[in-house]
Amino acid sequence: MSEKVVYTSDATFEADVLKSELPVLLDFWAPWCGPCKMIAPILDQLAEEFDGKVKIVKMNVDENQVIPAQFGVRSIPTLVVLKNGQVVASRAGALPKPQLADFINASIA
Repeated sequence: MSEKVVYTSDATFEADVLKSELPVLLDFWAPWCGPCKMIAPILDQLAEEFDGKVKIVKMNVDENQVIPAQFGVRSIPTLVVLKNGQVVASRAGALPKPQLADFINASIA
């Protein structure tokens, strides 16, 4: 697990995500979700590779219901890119590392 990945909650979401100086890749996930487990090590790697450019933030949907509901999360993993607190891109489902990196790069360009 990368120490560069931030775990947020309903209570800390505003500070962790909305007020972030960097663009944020927000991962809505749950511990029982197979595809979520599949992309977790990829997100750890991307947190290292994008360090200083993008903040990788994860939110457990089992422990936090308010924010996922506000984002209309219906399936997990759901990945959302935010810049200056605004959603610029989102997609549901697991992606291989090259496509996930492309998704982030395209969203923050």
